[in-house]
Amino acid sequence: MRRFPPTSALEFEFDKGWLTIWFNQPERRNALSAELAAELQSVLDDVRDDRGVRGITLRGRGGIFCAGGDLKAFQSGHQDTTEAEDPKAGIVALSKSGARIFDTVDTMPQVVIALVEGAAMAGGMGLACCADAVLVETGARFAFTETAIGLTPAQIAPFVLRKFGYSTGRRLMLTAARFNGADAVNLGFADFESADKDGLERIEAGIRKQVLACAPGAVADIKRLILDLPELDRAAQIEAAAENFAGRLLSEEGREGVASFIEKRKPRWAEEA
Repeated sequence: MRRFPPTSALEFEFDKGWLTIWFNQPERRNALSAELAAELQSVLDDVRDDRGVRGITLRGRGGIFCAGGDLKAFQSGHQDTTEAEDPKAGIVALSKSGARIFDTVDTMPQVVIALVEGAAMAGGMGLACCADAVLVETGARFAFTETAIGLTPAQIAPFVLRKFGYSTGRRLMLTAARFNGADAVNLGFADFESADKDGLERIEAGIRKQVLACAPGAVADIKRLILDLPELDRAAQIEAAAENFAGRLLSEEGREGVASFIEKRKPRWAEEA
């Protein structure tokens, strides 16, 4: 059985190649505490190169996804800083460490689903922006609340702009506007919505089935290409795509997939899908 690093802020479920990571600090509204972020980073690093882990769902216990940064911890850390220390340097280092978890979720080779109940605020919503598919409860609450309390959604801004588009992302971050799950679909943030948990889990099950029918190596390779393409000019895009496709066609998965199509059977990775 697949084992995961010991944690106290997270819980795990692993079933037929699918890993569900539960944020398990509902008394803190599953805020991105240093403890939770470090544990999430650890488990994602642990499974990153494991093609037996076909997909990942992020969700929160207690009916709430994630309330964003742990403001009490920020305040405590700021108050504990002595005059002899450089408070700005410490905050810069903390912000950079936070950026790593967003980058990690964004670049995971597996398909990542954010299943949002209750609320996803500030950095919690930024984390969902890094997922490949976002499922939301109709009545869930969303906002980039940082500017309303004198802060900025700085590290999540690139992911917000990519997810919402420049104009909408800019407006939402500047105004701290609040919206619900139905609005989230209309704004392009959420892919699916449902009125309740059961509906969300049915949608998630459908996505799992689709992903498990796909070759894990092919998923990892096309996701890497998708992330690379915006940074390349057209000539470089053509070259990268050609290399990507050739590698897939010559791979064991590629050979098995072509053979299964010709032989009218399921490929090995889809036998349980």
